[in-house]
Amino acid sequence: MRQRVRKLIGAFVTIAFVVVYALVAMALAQARPVQESVEPWRTLIYAALGLFWALPMAVLIKWMAKPDKAP
Repeated sequence: MRQRVRKLIGAFVTIAFVVVYALVAMALAQARPVQESVEPWRTLIYAALGLFWALPMAVLIKWMAKPDKAP
């Protein structure tokens, strides 16, 4: 698969992932156990939810940036 096609697919996957992840993260942040937890735990949960999306995106970006194989 050419890099141009991988980047196109990756762009659509990125948009879909960010939308879905944002909705899931908001739902988790508003969950009763999170709201009833003490402040340091809540801060840690919010930080983890805010940073976790970068892990799958890093894998996707690495796949998108892979150079084309020579013919």
